[in-house]
Amino acid sequence: MPPNHAPRIVVVPPSHADIAEMAKSLAPSGFEVVPSRADRAALEQVLPSTEYVVCYPNLKLDDALYRIAPKLKLYQLLSAGYDDVDLEAARRAKVPVCNNGGANAISVSEHAMMLMLAVSRRVIWQHANVSAGRWRGNGPAPMMYEIFDKTLGIVGLGTIGKKVARIARAFGMRVQYYDIARLPEHEEDALGVRFRLLNELLASSDYVSLHVPLNDSTHHLIGANELALMKPTAVIVNTSRGPVIDEVALTRTLADNKIFGAGLDVFDQEPPPPDNPLFKLNNVLLTSHFAGPTWDNHVARFRNAFDNVQRVARGEKPLWVVPELADLVG
Repeated sequence: MPPNHAPRIVVVPPSHADIAEMAKSLAPSGFEVVPSRADRAALEQVLPSTEYVVCYPNLKLDDALYRIAPKLKLYQLLSAGYDDVDLEAARRAKVPVCNNGGANAISVSEHAMMLMLAVSRRVIWQHANVSAGRWRGNGPAPMMYEIFDKTLGIVGLGTIGKKVARIARAFGMRVQYYDIARLPEHEEDALGVRFRLLNELLASSDYVSLHVPLNDSTHHLIGANELALMKPTAVIVNTSRGPVIDEVALTRTLADNKIFGAGLDVFDQEPPPPDNPLFKLNNVLLTSHFAGPTWDNHVARFRNAFDNVQRVARGEKPLWVVPELADLVG
């Protein structure tokens, strides 16, 4: 590469061609923007002269790929989650990994609220009956609930969790939270939330919404013992990562009607196998890990990504470095 060549940003967009064009239109001037596939052969062609990578965490950068990318300064994710990233390889290469800075937080928080409402009002059951010509199910109406004046317990009060709290309060809900990073009291007052220990939260909440990253401390954070603490009328919603809940224990809890229902956007295995027992239950609503992606926030993802690239290019510290690698930027 010539010495005065523009710094290279390799962008690995989703497969949708329009999104790749969106990335090109938002890319900053003064940089060479190179779209790439995520396969190894393609990466080996473009990484040697690359300073910045913008991608989703399905891009598997390992030690070997870092070695052929000696100029790499930033691994910028378009996603909030980063559990698929090889953090130790990034540490060895001294390359900071950054998430999307909350670009999909509105979408995920709206999706979480949608799941709470849809489960509470049995929307899937109602739709199936009406579309099949069974007005009101041709029988007594089942129990359905309002979310007004109910208690929402948020597990993980990060960017998304805070947005869920604000929306929930607009619906007239009382909001409590559990997080290993507790807010100062004045921030709790401003947001209208109160801290509870996890077991307290599970036992006293009408709705529980999970918004934690997946790591060793959160794997099966909600297991059989935790589910047993919940009210029989409670609803649990997971838009974070599937293994945060013990799926076997949750399936058993739902099958035994120990809680009212669940709304799940994520699973232990994705896509879930056709024989997943959750598919046979009528008190669970399932979506296909689509809480995050909307046409609106593709723009926000690339905007944040390219802003971070330009920060690093100016010699500034990047924003949104994942906690496990925060020490790489001081």
